[in-house]
Amino acid sequence: MNIIDKLTAPFAPRFTLHRARARQVLKVMNAYEAAKPSRTRKNPGDNRAPDVVTGVSGTLRGQARHLEHNHDLANGILSTLVKRTVGPKGVSVEPQPKDKDGKVIFDLAQRISDLRDRWVNAPEVTGELSNAMAEQLLARTWYRDGEAIAKDVMGDAPGLRHGSKVKYSVELLEADFLPFELNDLSRNIKQGVQRNSWGRPVYYHLYKQHPGDWQGYGLDVRPVNADLIHHLKLITRLGQGRGVSVFASVMSRLNDIKDYEESERVAARIAAAMAFYIRKGSAESFDPDGEGADEAREFDIAPGMMFDDLEPGEDIGTVQSNRPSPLLQSFRDAMLKACSSGTGAAYSSISKNYDGSYSARRQENVDSWDDYKILTSWFIHLYTRPVYERFVQMAILSGELKLPEGLDRETLYDADFGGPVMPQVDPNKEANSEKTRKGEMLTSPQKIIRARGDNPREVLDQWQQWKEELESRGLSDSSAGSSKGATEDPPDDSKSKKKTADE
Repeated sequence: MNIIDKLTAPFAPRFTLHRARARQVLKVMNAYEAAKPSRTRKNPGDNRAPDVVTGVSGTLRGQARHLEHNHDLANGILSTLVKRTVGPKGVSVEPQPKDKDGKVIFDLAQRISDLRDRWVNAPEVTGELSNAMAEQLLARTWYRDGEAIAKDVMGDAPGLRHGSKVKYSVELLEADFLPFELNDLSRNIKQGVQRNSWGRPVYYHLYKQHPGDWQGYGLDVRPVNADLIHHLKLITRLGQGRGVSVFASVMSRLNDIKDYEESERVAARIAAAMAFYIRKGSAESFDPDGEGADEAREFDIAPGMMFDDLEPGEDIGTVQSNRPSPLLQSFRDAMLKACSSGTGAAYSSISKNYDGSYSARRQENVDSWDDYKILTSWFIHLYTRPVYERFVQMAILSGELKLPEGLDRETLYDADFGGPVMPQVDPNKEANSEKTRKGEMLTSPQKIIRARGDNPREVLDQWQQWKEELESRGLSDSSAGSSKGATEDPPDDSKSKKKTADE
């Protein structure tokens, strides 16, 4: 504070505060040209807290659902994100429990895998979805709404029948169950989430029914322990409590594409419906009292027809059917590329345009796959990993899983989680690349197998079973490509010819 501020502060604190703020603004404006307001710099700036911004933007969820229902491109973006981040089989899990020497206990890992293979057939409370289907719908809800909720249900519950011997199921909920408008500063509740002094969630206050079923009247809220909740949320700021739809930054652009395409379709139908018109002559040549002036005139349209009954001064004009505009495709492609950048979905996947060379398509795959891997890692951290850990816990409590001696308890929940693999543009080149990397010891066969979305142990087991089946049938290894007799050395033709010549 300078001397003037010190003098005015006791008598005019508000005036002194305005002076201090004005000085800070002047400092910023003098330091950065971008901070100076001008005609070309219209960004107003937003220094509100993240929860305040998401609370104001809560209606984006409904707009995103409307886009999914009514816009094919929005639906395609969601399908692409789900396909590339979760995949048709869901996130793969390969248990890796280890002993105290750091070696994987394969018997225990196989037992966990066997139990989980039966559990994934019906992991959620309704019993209608498999694990892959549940993860796909959960991820789709997460991207579209910005949030999704999964609740653990453990042990016996009234009316609930678990899908396997492990008494554990998951209840999947939309973000509507977590009310945006529930705020209580006395209990540190913001937008339905109650946190401790460090910001860690303690309780989630959830509606007992979906608010859309009862129009929001008479809904009861119940607190649920945060240890039972897996809250998937798309956030872009530190300390953000609620998620925002993946369409948030491209929603206006998608609506513009939809409106422009619809306008072009309407213009094309109008142009196609109108064939020609009669251009009247000058006003002096028109006789309103002439013979047949009030009668409707009809012309039969036929190929090669001639108009020989036009009145004096009349002429035939045709309506040019120049719709849709030739600029529509280029405009649409440019807008889709911008939507691809904003949502993280590859342009060729959402536009279904696969033109281009191998190098171009490969570069697009590599560039977009980093975005997919980030979303996959978020999904694994927020849902797949904690659900797997809870499943192992309940398998032990249910008596279905016995822990062997020598197990390092710290590694009980260790596992390799894998999402979808990057599509191969040219399988031959990809295979040669993997072969070279393995030969130079830059990677391992296990990593190559996992990169293709398979389990190394399952691949080895299948190879062993296949070889045993071949031996039982008296056949050679399939890699030789022929029967057992074909693997013998071929006869030496040179020796045969020499023997014939001597004879």
